[in-house]
Amino acid sequence: MSVNNQLVKYIPIRTDGGDFQALCVLPATVPAPAVIVVHEIFGINLDIKETCRWIASQGYIALSPDLFWREAPGLSLSNWTDSELRTELRLYAAYKRDRGVIDISKTLQVARTLPESSGLVGMLGFCLGGLMTFLATARVGTDASVVYYGGEIDKYVAESRRIKTPLLMHFGQEDECIPADARQLIIESVEENPSVRVFTYPRCMHGFARHRGTHFDLAAAGLANGRTLNFFERHLWQG
Repeated sequence: MSVNNQLVKYIPIRTDGGDFQALCVLPATVPAPAVIVVHEIFGINLDIKETCRWIASQGYIALSPDLFWREAPGLSLSNWTDSELRTELRLYAAYKRDRGVIDISKTLQVARTLPESSGLVGMLGFCLGGLMTFLATARVGTDASVVYYGGEIDKYVAESRRIKTPLLMHFGQEDECIPADARQLIIESVEENPSVRVFTYPRCMHGFARHRGTHFDLAAAGLANGRTLNFFERHLWQG
């Protein structure tokens, strides 16, 4: 399928426990580096699809794995109803992070070997996907990783010392899901790590970069996204 001259398809990711799908959006020119887009608790929804199209428009292969393929394959929640919220919170509470890292590792392997891929692979994660990006960077490593408001990273700060590959993190200073003490713990855990850089954004709440989200902040999202693109340019094209 082609959308705005971008080739959109789903590709299988094979694991020992079964196969799952990843959304793939190809840029106009290949070969190109790939960026794994790791979704929030809402699944591969309209926002993540828009993010993938944006990444592809910048010249990257965008690949978004279905984190909830075991529990709710194909999940796509975008309406923010009470019913959807209950589903999201249930999935979030039950989600097995260690198993998720393995799924993401398999996706990374596929991304490196796609016929359109240059072999360099970055990662971009939001909320739950931000946590999973952090964990995958610590345990597996990527060529460049970016976290937007990764939830519960403060519970895993002991893994910060394992990070050896470039990592950029964005947090809102008014994030209701990542309070100031948790955010400070995260920042302190990486401040001596030369591979990691953290930016915080005044007056921004959780999800400040989510398209059309309740807390979307155009200026902060633009600043964070610009830093993200510069980071990927430095490590995925020039790395």
